[in-house]
Amino acid sequence: MAASTARIASAPISWGVSEVPEWGHQLAPERVLREMSELGYTATEIGPDGFLPDAPAEKAARLAEFGLTALGSFVPVVLHDADNDPAPRIRRELEAYAAVGADTLILCAVTGQDGYDEPRPVLTEAQWSTLFSNLDLLTELAAEVGVTTALHPHVGSVVESAEEVDRVLNGSRIPFCFDTGHLMIGGTDPVAFAQQHADRIAHTHLKDVSVKQMLRVKNGEISYYQGSIDGLYTPLGQGDVDIRTIVHALLESGYTGWFVTEQDKVLIGGEPAEGEGPIEDARESIEYLNGTIAEFLAAQSA
Repeated sequence: MAASTARIASAPISWGVSEVPEWGHQLAPERVLREMSELGYTATEIGPDGFLPDAPAEKAARLAEFGLTALGSFVPVVLHDADNDPAPRIRRELEAYAAVGADTLILCAVTGQDGYDEPRPVLTEAQWSTLFSNLDLLTELAAEVGVTTALHPHVGSVVESAEEVDRVLNGSRIPFCFDTGHLMIGGTDPVAFAQQHADRIAHTHLKDVSVKQMLRVKNGEISYYQGSIDGLYTPLGQGDVDIRTIVHALLESGYTGWFVTEQDKVLIGGEPAEGEGPIEDARESIEYLNGTIAEFLAAQSA
């Protein structure tokens, strides 16, 4: 694989920008995009509604101010409820894609409740059937405009556990957004997933996880939200996910999708000083990923 085919991007959540109400202090888009650009990123996920202007042309222009393009968006949507039609929400999202050059729609099958700490429903067979039908429908809608759809297993969503991930693997053909952190927290081995299911991975969120904090969340000692404050996610290479092996396995498989460096953050205490805050961790993550890719390429050419 040539270095140019390793596509690297960022996401607003690494700066604490989230779709969840009252998810900490929300930095202004101008600061987030400027700091991404300063770190050398040329692409980013779009972020939640309201982060960028609504009009597609204005969205593209705002990104271009900072030398950035959009690769796609993370869209939380209810997919298991037969009384809920997700198509209008997704059509609205896709309207912006042509203007901003986006090519990946990232679906998260949420419960319908705010946040990711509420008790999750156990889906009935009928609800699983509805979820799979909606995945097929939305995949077709996106494909009509040249966009790839990927399902994002996520803590607090209806696809979180290893059993639920396996059910999607076996019951659907949809590609995955391979989020190393959320899979690990849900009980799926991310290294094994990368090695065994590379052909199902269309998009990658590289997250590192502190097992110490993960266990506090899983044991009910603290909420997922509090865990995100307390350091559940670390800069790449500083946690307990084997990011190096995962990246090398994907590159070895011929993966050409995006590598998005993500560290879900909650900003407490207001506006960080210039040059401080999320940019510090983001810098460490991009440096680690660049070094990991360079190591792989050097070994390939030796």
